[in-house]
Amino acid sequence: MNAMLTTEGDTCSPVASHAIGVDAATSVASTLKALSDPLRLRMLSAIASDPRGESCVCDLAELADVAQPTVSHHLKVLKDVDVLTSERRGTWVWYRINPNRRSAVTALLESFAPATLAPWSVADDHHDEPRPDFDARVTHLADELAAEVTELDPNVVLTIVRESYIALARTARVTSALVPLTERFARQRLADLTRDRDASVPQVLFVCVANAGRSQLAAALVNKLAAGKVIARSAGSAPADVMHPHVRSILAEIEGDLAAERFPKPLTDDAVRAADVVITMGCGDVCPIIPGVRYDDWAVGDPALASRDGVAAIRDDIAGRVRALVDDLLP
Repeated sequence: MNAMLTTEGDTCSPVASHAIGVDAATSVASTLKALSDPLRLRMLSAIASDPRGESCVCDLAELADVAQPTVSHHLKVLKDVDVLTSERRGTWVWYRINPNRRSAVTALLESFAPATLAPWSVADDHHDEPRPDFDARVTHLADELAAEVTELDPNVVLTIVRESYIALARTARVTSALVPLTERFARQRLADLTRDRDASVPQVLFVCVANAGRSQLAAALVNKLAAGKVIARSAGSAPADVMHPHVRSILAEIEGDLAAERFPKPLTDDAVRAADVVITMGCGDVCPIIPGVRYDDWAVGDPALASRDGVAAIRDDIAGRVRALVDDLLP
């Protein structure tokens, strides 16, 4: 029988052919089983966020009060499912994320895990209530901004505002805040579009994956240290829906009330073109290459799932790099 009737008389179409194949499901289940241990997940997070791109077994042994043979056993389990690779150097063995599994590990640590832990990001929308007329509000916002940015055609401004809204809506969980966030994001993009490079102070763009941690910290530290003599922006190649909570508290220490306005933003070509320096932080080659723009990569730790002390250590690492950068950009 290829189909069956429901009690309402509708025909149910079989979906078995749409399911993941048996071999693939077996392989995925084996990997998930290997990951289903808190210590292994912590080891994976430590390796993924290590600024060196790898971790020594002696470092990983500090994550828990267990014997080193136990640590080695857990690492072997992760290695057996090809999540990790290893290399012996002298006495110690070094572990790194298998390049073929990097995107999967990133999704696990930066998207799935925070979502399972995130009471701070639970939507407060009531999905059974009608949505407000966002199109009218966005169009009204575009009209207001077009009146301020008279050097751009109003249709260009409308396009920027609509694009900004759509980009933020992809990850937003609380749609009631979308229009105010769209205004901030669109204003930044319009400022980038109209920037006079010759008459402006140096501008730096920090790019990471989620724009919820290290890139936000770096931008805040530059803006505080340079006091307006250098402008810093931040963006994400795959922005999260919320900031990491530990990062937000550190931003509050750096920026005060201004920290409450920070939110993850997607990377745009406008931001790259407007920058004098683009610094990537663990997001790979995601930035378009623009002539005249200086590019650099900072191998710093990722605050995703890090402890409060770990995030503070990442902040201190970034702060040292920021001081050197500002000194380099200012005469």
